[in-house]
Amino acid sequence: MAVKVKELKDDAIVDIKVNKTYYFMMKTALFYLYTIKTDDKEKEASLKKIKEAKIEEMDGWEAAFHTIALFLAEVEKQGLANNLYEEREILEPGDEGYVAPTQG
Repeated sequence: MAVKVKELKDDAIVDIKVNKTYYFMMKTALFYLYTIKTDDKEKEASLKKIKEAKIEEMDGWEAAFHTIALFLAEVEKQGLANNLYEEREILEPGDEGYVAPTQG
């Protein structure tokens, strides 16, 4: 027996609100994916393929990396277009007032 499912229409555009916390969660997820591939040559080949290939030609890692990267790029594009960025200074070692980061 056939099962009915709901899916977005082909021409659907969904506006999604993303806060800073979620944005950083997605960046962390992308970085995690980046670290999964430990072979530098394989990673480089996959990143090149992401730039040039259609998503249907990518393996699971490449498709996931590509999808999250596109999402982050759109968030950043919208953030710039809507003036949602603020500039701040980050002290570096040797700067007056610098405090080394600690865990936990």
